[in-house]
Amino acid sequence: MLKVLMAGGGTGGHINPALAIASIIKERRPDAEFLFAGTPNGMEANLIPKAGYEFAPIKISGFQRRMTPKNLVRNARAAAYLTASGHRSKQIIDSFKPDIVIGTGGYVSYPILAKAVQMGIPAAIHEQNAFPGITNRLLSKKVDEVMLTVEEAAAHLDACAQYTVTGLPVRAGFSAGAISRAEAKKELGLDDKLCIFSFGGSLGAGAINNGAAALLKWEKDENVPVNHIHGFGKMGHETFLPKLKELGIDYENDKSFIVKEYFHNMDICTAAADLIICRSGASTISELQAMGRASVLIPSPNVTANHQYHNAMVLGRAGAAVVIEEKNLTDEVLIEKVRELIENPRKLDALARRAAETYVSNTPDRIYAVVDRLANKSCSEK
Repeated sequence: MLKVLMAGGGTGGHINPALAIASIIKERRPDAEFLFAGTPNGMEANLIPKAGYEFAPIKISGFQRRMTPKNLVRNARAAAYLTASGHRSKQIIDSFKPDIVIGTGGYVSYPILAKAVQMGIPAAIHEQNAFPGITNRLLSKKVDEVMLTVEEAAAHLDACAQYTVTGLPVRAGFSAGAISRAEAKKELGLDDKLCIFSFGGSLGAGAINNGAAALLKWEKDENVPVNHIHGFGKMGHETFLPKLKELGIDYENDKSFIVKEYFHNMDICTAAADLIICRSGASTISELQAMGRASVLIPSPNVTANHQYHNAMVLGRAGAAVVIEEKNLTDEVLIEKVRELIENPRKLDALARRAAETYVSNTPDRIYAVVDRLANKSCSEK
């Protein structure tokens, strides 16, 4: 039996890869046993048990850089958690006795992985973004191996780090052959016109909502022959829908438009799309690559170390996407770029083709190869 301790949390960007890696291991080693370590108040405390895995809580939080009275209190609490985290990490490791330990980022990864390394347990981390988070940058000096989504991230790691580009596992349904574009359009009730899909995540993104409203008006006023799917997110109810009414856009009855808060069939919407307008989180980028879709990427400027910009530029530099920073985004800029792409099918196809060419198609095999090396090392050291 292979015993695997996973550590990661804070955001879905750390939790979902951990769950995906566990699934990859489980598929190849049905006898594998897992324990996930995470913060008791983070998303992981709910998502991990729901996925059927055992969960071990450890209190840890990040330090606030801006010195305010409230942040001073938070930093004092973070220091107390950090002091106790080594002892708690040892408790978790001693109790579970893992053969290997894998971290996927977030503050909680550091004490668990650092303690595992100290105790001589083979360890690896997975970095989702093109610009690694501080936790993984620090751990890259300690662990046996670093798994990277993209090669560009290696430049930001410790010079001695041993790394493998594995890619990032994508959700079921996000593969080029899962469903054809024509079949996806039919399933959504759309005709065969060119399809634009825009979204800003489950909460929504004001900049993308504003741009989508401008695009919908332009498409309506100029009778542009397209279908347009837009997900406005939870926050869009109070702003986006009233704006469409103000602009005279009858999204409820115009069959060329599908406007919803959130789409539970993102894979079908992505498959139907000829052009996608969105943020550039690591999972989104990997799904665009997996499906081979042309995109206009508008990185969120409100993320740590501006990592979405670095993610977007992986595709931008490869000629696989158009990147517009939010500071440069206007309705006119977006409309002109979309007009240019839909009036030039060859350019649109080139973006899609290059996106597909940048995709790491054998991610599960690459990840398991790392796991297997760790497991063999664990056996040889026992």
